[in-house]
Amino acid sequence: MGTTIALLGAGVMGSTLLAALVRSGHDPQDLVVADRWAERAAQVAGDHGARTAASDAAVAEADVVVLAVKPQDMAALMEQVHDEVRPGTLVVSIAAGITTEFLEHHLPAGTSVVRAMPNTPALVDQGMTGISPGRHCSPDQLDQARQLLRSVGQVIVLDESHQDAVTAISGSGPAYIFYVVEAMIEAGVLLGLPRDTATELVVQTLYGAATMIRETGTHPTVLREQVSSPGGTSVAALRALEDHKVRAAFLTAMEAAARRSHELSPPPS
Repeated sequence: MGTTIALLGAGVMGSTLLAALVRSGHDPQDLVVADRWAERAAQVAGDHGARTAASDAAVAEADVVVLAVKPQDMAALMEQVHDEVRPGTLVVSIAAGITTEFLEHHLPAGTSVVRAMPNTPALVDQGMTGISPGRHCSPDQLDQARQLLRSVGQVIVLDESHQDAVTAISGSGPAYIFYVVEAMIEAGVLLGLPRDTATELVVQTLYGAATMIRETGTHPTVLREQVSSPGGTSVAALRALEDHKVRAAFLTAMEAAARRSHELSPPPS
């Protein structure tokens, strides 16, 4: 037997992580799925050859526990499994706004916890996750959490004080990108293109631009200047965006997301 991982919560992120762990080579029989809806757990586990169990039974045999439930359900879940958490177990939470202090308060004293903020591109193994260790998490356990979440994309380790910013940038970030893509497609239709053509143009342009940033390592400002010929079409468009204060709107929006993330964090007790 390898490392036994209990996934508590079979929603979008829980099922996404399960599928990725199987793809990355984990033995499905080492993966145990639990959910408040037993039918949902059975369906998700069955799709990947994993096992199912009640939450407390899953935790009792686990080396790593992944908490993938809604933030408002977290306290009740930890009360249910508290007595089954074994010494040395690593607990990883991917619930928005749940702090390591909150987790440590509701779990047995000395439990190693890691707070993680993934995003929805994890569905296609292109996620971005920020992780922060709790007080009792060893370097080896932190690396274990990092490897676990690398199965769905890239991972960075950072101080927990930055987690609200991570939520605002990468956690909520896909929503901003989809919003911009939607607007660009609508503009294409307005300019007379068929919707499927506009969609193909916009999506490939987005993919290509993101790939340029990643592969060249060039600052986005430099890349923007390279496509902005004096007196050209890009400069005219960018001037219109500046006139409408789009940059300022993004800053305000992301500040609002970070503020809301902080508001959603429950007190430790």
